[in-house]
Amino acid sequence: MSLHSQRGGRSLAKAPRTAAQVSVSDKGLTLWRTGALMVLAGLLAAPFLLYPVFLMKVLCFALFACAFNLLIGFGGLLSFGHAAFFGSAAYVTAHAVKVWGLPPELGILLGTAASAFLGLVFGGIAIRRQGIYFAMITLALSQMIFFLALQLPFTHGEDGIQGVPRGTLFGLFDLNNPMAMYYTVLAIFLIGFAIIWRAVHSPFGQVLKAIRENEPRAISLGYRTDRYKLVAFLLSATLAGLAGGTKAIVFQLASLTDVTWQMSGEVVLMTLLGGMGTMSGPVIGAALVVTLENYLAATSLPVPVVIGCIFVVCVLVFRRGIAGEIQARLGKKHGF
Repeated sequence: MSLHSQRGGRSLAKAPRTAAQVSVSDKGLTLWRTGALMVLAGLLAAPFLLYPVFLMKVLCFALFACAFNLLIGFGGLLSFGHAAFFGSAAYVTAHAVKVWGLPPELGILLGTAASAFLGLVFGGIAIRRQGIYFAMITLALSQMIFFLALQLPFTHGEDGIQGVPRGTLFGLFDLNNPMAMYYTVLAIFLIGFAIIWRAVHSPFGQVLKAIRENEPRAISLGYRTDRYKLVAFLLSATLAGLAGGTKAIVFQLASLTDVTWQMSGEVVLMTLLGGMGTMSGPVIGAALVVTLENYLAATSLPVPVVIGCIFVVCVLVFRRGIAGEIQARLGKKHGF
């Protein structure tokens, strides 16, 4: 659907920019591209400097947070049930690879499909509500998945599915090799990130942001907002499942931790800490939270309490999140 409405000549499209604005915009875009290339180079070199398993955990949760951010940051929909998609994909992937003997790529694909189906069901139920009602519906549905994961025979209850074989990717790359596994996870993350980037910077993304800012106006312009929100919910759930399935292969495990409400809360924390409604914010937030968890786990300090205190301080100091504050200070408009 075009961004131009036929009703009253109104439009969601931006006004034409001046030459000065275009010049500043081009400079900002060049700076962003340079930064992106530097980050990519850093990611390619990272496993030679840091532990690959730690980096893979960061990438899995970064993709999870980016998927969640698509919904809350660009669609304005707060979900407290995203662990259902992350965890269900982890369970399906682990079961498919360990019990059915599928290769890892098919296991992850099957897990992602399962999360997409759940996203369609959850979205169809929840998107007709807004605000706290939407959040509570997603939380209730997620708790149903948690209890199913606890009771169904194939999930093995509190023990989870352990010893999931990593296998060989496409029959060529042995994923038991940490470097091969890392670059596979990096490729999956980059594909997921690119999908989100394309969605946000497409006409669909512009309408989604218009719905976030003023849904009644979007409706008055002729947009079927429920359809847009359902597609956003479905895409977010699918990519969250992709992260969960990948995580199951990396850690060779699917457990109840993946489907708890705490996991849903953790991805909210990552997104808000990094910067809601930015592209890089969830990645920064995920890296920060995972790093803190790994560091604090070696101490006697209560990890949730310390992270909670850090979150409160960051919210007070960086009200737009880390990436949001940087973007505001630099004045860039290219989705830093």
